[in-house]
Amino acid sequence: MNNRFREIFWYNRLRRILTSVLVLALLTGAGIGAYVVYTPDLHCAEGVDRPEKGAECIGVSGDGYDFGVPALRRVAQAVARENRTLKSGEYATVALLLPLTSTDSGTATKVINEVQGAFLEQYSANHENNDQVPKIRLVLANSGRGSEQWSSAVDRIKSMTGAPDNLRAVSGIAISSPSTKAAVKALTAAHIPVIGTTITADDIANSAAGDPYPGLARVSPTNRDEARALAQFGKVDAKKAVIVQDTRSSDYYTSTLKTAFLALLKGAPYPPQIFTSPPDSTEEGTTSNTFRQITQIICETQADTVFFAGRHTQLRQFVNELGARACQERPFTILTGDEASYLGRDSKLDKNALTRKVTVRYASLSHPDAWTTGTPPKTGGSAADYKRFADLLAKAATPGVGPIGPSQLADGQAIVAYDALTLAVHGIRNATVKGRTLPDLTDVGTQWPQIKGTYNRIPGASGWICLDNHGNPYNKAVPIVQLTPEGTQRFVKIAWPEGKPPTQACLPPAVS
Repeated sequence: MNNRFREIFWYNRLRRILTSVLVLALLTGAGIGAYVVYTPDLHCAEGVDRPEKGAECIGVSGDGYDFGVPALRRVAQAVARENRTLKSGEYATVALLLPLTSTDSGTATKVINEVQGAFLEQYSANHENNDQVPKIRLVLANSGRGSEQWSSAVDRIKSMTGAPDNLRAVSGIAISSPSTKAAVKALTAAHIPVIGTTITADDIANSAAGDPYPGLARVSPTNRDEARALAQFGKVDAKKAVIVQDTRSSDYYTSTLKTAFLALLKGAPYPPQIFTSPPDSTEEGTTSNTFRQITQIICETQADTVFFAGRHTQLRQFVNELGARACQERPFTILTGDEASYLGRDSKLDKNALTRKVTVRYASLSHPDAWTTGTPPKTGGSAADYKRFADLLAKAATPGVGPIGPSQLADGQAIVAYDALTLAVHGIRNATVKGRTLPDLTDVGTQWPQIKGTYNRIPGASGWICLDNHGNPYNKAVPIVQLTPEGTQRFVKIAWPEGKPPTQACLPPAVS
């Protein structure tokens, strides 16, 4: 246990005991019948505590603690077994910061898949990389439901950069939200490198306009790149397209997706159709009523393509209402971002809507069939790169490595989390000076501008990861996926933000 955290832990325990003893003494001295004052124990596990009685357990653990989430238990225990094989002083720690206790079913599944993917790379880095150092210790950090407790988790992470933890990077950072933006800001301000898995919002990123998050890298394309890839794939005629968009500006995913879509629809004859989602976008609210009216308006247009800028709950509501539209004879294609990956397991989705000339296609972050079916491109990724991931997943089902629990690959979360930790390991090891077992903390984030070219790019399972000078993927493969009436997520084709795969050199342009 970190010395600072050990002192805080025992101080809090001693304070509770002394408070109870003092109250008992005062009551007894006053001649009042004494009762023992019970103070609830808010301790959950080493490095993990509740902020108050009944609250979530917030903190960081690499010892197998599941944060009260049974579905997390097997992979958390697999991480703990791997961590126990490491010797003090030979490893660097990477924290996986996620809303581990999310009660939204889509987010909860996404989180489990990400932990599984990260574990696969931890095992590979420690056992299949020719004994390279440092070894990698993985810890799970809970930012709470909606990442509302991010500050406590980040404070704990910041206390772990010294021995014995030697934390050198944070991965995860999976949801484009104000809480995520604040967490990334706080971590990078403390010189802790951050690797985002599935954040796609353009304003949680560095750019040529400035680097507000020094040390931030991402493995997923921005919303702008997703939109460009969708447009290249669909060859959309702006005169026959309309956008349905959320007005809530506090959601960085929807607001930047809206901006990207609007840029594609310059000159479109139809105004945006707007709705306002609840403050918690996982709630139903009254937006179904709004969508019922919007679908009737769309029936009055000549549009056949609908760009949807919103979260998955509202997308599901819109699909359901579009399936019940008045103009049943008219076909419509909905194009949207990676949030649509949640729909395949949404029990409230009216799958019959997808048999009524409604097609849902979205830009996925990755897909298990992208590089293993048909004739994939010769550059930008490969079947061999994906096979390394698949082989590790099979190995994780064996007692010596796992088991890590059932994995769902169609949403791409496990694949992207594996790639993100691969990038973290690459940065940590390339920042380690020969003769030493650990890099300086500030040196890890300086590795990102060199992740490009034939020899330095990351051969990710989701496709090549070639970063620009600001830590953003250049021309990353974007699998276009279609939701089927059976609820499966069918791979359609790989699309590219630049309209074609990168060259073998995979070098971003001079201005990016």
